[in-house]
Amino acid sequence: MVFSSNAFLFFFLPAVLILYYIVRRNRTAANAVLTVMSLLFYAWGEPKFVLVMLLSIAVNWAMALLIEKNERKQRVKKACLTVGIVVNVLILGVFKYASFAIRNLNSVFKLGIVDPGIALPIGISFFTFQAMSYIIDVYRGKGKAQKHFMGVCLYISFFPQLIAGPIVRYETVADQLVNRRESVEDFTCGVRRFMVGFCKKAILANTLARLVDYVYALESGRMSVCLGWIAAAAYLIQVYYDFSGYSDMAIGLGRMFGFHFLENFNLPFIAKSVTEFWRRWHISMCTWFRDYVFFPLGGSRVKSRARLLFNMFAVWALTGLWHGAEWTFVCWGVGFFAVLAVEKLTGLGKWMEKHALGHLYAMLVVVVITVLIRAQDISSAGRFYKTMFGLDGAPFFDGLTWFLLKEYLWYLIAAVVCALPLADAVKKKLRVPDGAWQIVSGAALLVLMLIAVGDTVAGGYNPFIYYNF
Repeated sequence: MVFSSNAFLFFFLPAVLILYYIVRRNRTAANAVLTVMSLLFYAWGEPKFVLVMLLSIAVNWAMALLIEKNERKQRVKKACLTVGIVVNVLILGVFKYASFAIRNLNSVFKLGIVDPGIALPIGISFFTFQAMSYIIDVYRGKGKAQKHFMGVCLYISFFPQLIAGPIVRYETVADQLVNRRESVEDFTCGVRRFMVGFCKKAILANTLARLVDYVYALESGRMSVCLGWIAAAAYLIQVYYDFSGYSDMAIGLGRMFGFHFLENFNLPFIAKSVTEFWRRWHISMCTWFRDYVFFPLGGSRVKSRARLLFNMFAVWALTGLWHGAEWTFVCWGVGFFAVLAVEKLTGLGKWMEKHALGHLYAMLVVVVITVLIRAQDISSAGRFYKTMFGLDGAPFFDGLTWFLLKEYLWYLIAAVVCALPLADAVKKKLRVPDGAWQIVSGAALLVLMLIAVGDTVAGGYNPFIYYNF
């Protein structure tokens, strides 16, 4: 089930809200409602994969209890933590990376291993990372182990962030699982935030997806240089509105039930270096890798430059693999590693952040590297790059480019404008009172929401990009 669907908007969400608020004063009953409904939400498409998630939850619940029980027995604690991490990695490896590994082994060693064709459970990267966050945080003493299975089940399976994040760290919500407080203010703020995310997805991301899909499906030689750059930039913007829209909806839904999730995006398109871009984009993933991979490896405080580069490479290679089991994703991660390593070792990143040129530099680099995760394979990405840089004889501009620009130009402009902090600047410049601003912006949001819902009712939605990750 997706948030931008009739089933979710008109049946599932109203049912959950009604049931939850009937029993909300009884925290156990309220959590039980959220847990059961979250499992139903996940089971909507592929019921059998609920068993995979429940296995992960059961193992992590048991290991966390053993870790806490053996608090003074360091060897036992480490053994339990290791078992939990190994099980999570195995689940992720079998379902997400087995086919990738078999294909590459067959290609290199001509082994002829039969690919079992294991289907990928939706959101497996997200719920396994949250599961690992749970046992690691309990091990580090940053949260108490949940005595009851339902507590862990709700944390990992909670439907707003289950499929595509943000990755909610256990330490940030451990207390909220029991002691959260619902309020009218939280609920209304949650509804507004959900509406913002829904409009991002339904109006901007879905529209730009049509442009991107059309251009990437063109046969070689039918694309101009300008159209290649337009499509590459449009895909980055599409991913932003698709994923930040989902994150907005998840954060808004959480607030409707009294949960406060951390932000996942912070105006990434105003970044003036690639390093700054990644401080602002998919924050929950970046901080997860930083705290659970980079720091344990030694972080940036290691004595040798070689070890620092190894730590950075490990993080970004894993980040690429986390996004997808294809060489395009690995190259995407390694590409960002190379740029970030140069920025850190030469001081280029800090220099760019002090100059206006940095914005153009950061956006160009991110647009170029992001082509890798949209292309079907490395060779397709190579052909696309040749066109972008005029290396295959493609015309600089042509009639098709002009036609598509006329069709999508205003959406591209609106997407760029909405990604910048212009609204706050206008409010401040015109000295608009908060009350008047809330009324005007609320009315505009309501109109956009009606348009977005109308498009959804008509069947004009597509799955979130990060459902595949």
